[in-house]
Amino acid sequence: MRDRATERWGTYEAFHIVLGDKRVADIVITNHAKTRYQDRIDRENIEMENIANWTWECLKQGRITPYYRNEEDVYLIDDDLVMVAEFAEIQGEFDLVGRPMHRMIVVTFLGRMSETIELRDLKSYYSWLRHSRRMTLMKNSRKRR
Repeated sequence: MRDRATERWGTYEAFHIVLGDKRVADIVITNHAKTRYQDRIDRENIEMENIANWTWECLKQGRITPYYRNEEDVYLIDDDLVMVAEFAEIQGEFDLVGRPMHRMIVVTFLGRMSETIELRDLKSYYSWLRHSRRMTLMKNSRKRR
């Protein structure tokens, strides 16, 4: 994901982008994230490299923001698309000051808040999901008796 050079010959862009307290130098898209991207964002057959490049451009332009202030795993792209990401340190790579570089691992794309109203409050949405699954399991266990 590192940019090679800018338009002028001999100048190089920074090879990491700061997101919160992380210095992102690489982006990895999981298979699950790719299928969710195709299901929920773009229906075309898109390669992981294209998704990673698009995510890198969003990161460079400052379009990725944390969903919650205190949590570091759910992010918004363009204040609409909800993405879950994890970070791993890249062994042996540091910035000029000596801080470690990170690899952003995109776990999944949950969807667009403009299309799925439930994504506007993830905590209540996940508590509803847990409750509905628990109730389904209870109903199924009653049927077996």
